[in-house]
Amino acid sequence: MASHSDKFLTKLLFGFAAVIASVFVIVYACFERTKEDEWYGWGLVASTLLCTGLYLLLSAFVHKVKSDFSRRQKSKEQQRTKPGIE
Repeated sequence: MASHSDKFLTKLLFGFAAVIASVFVIVYACFERTKEDEWYGWGLVASTLLCTGLYLLLSAFVHKVKSDFSRRQKSKEQQRTKPGIE
């Protein structure tokens, strides 16, 4: 099973890729497509990519926070199990 830090990096990269792709789709639809084309399809693709990208970026943030919490918990447990110096 992948750790939270692995999930963070994967979701972060896919999130940025989806947001960047949505911007490219918007620019392509605005400047390269003719006025006679239906914009509904391009709008649907761009909005889907943008929402997916934002979801993945927020999910990556949550996994980063979980990773930090688990790392802190492990370090606290290690400090408790170490024998004290007398």
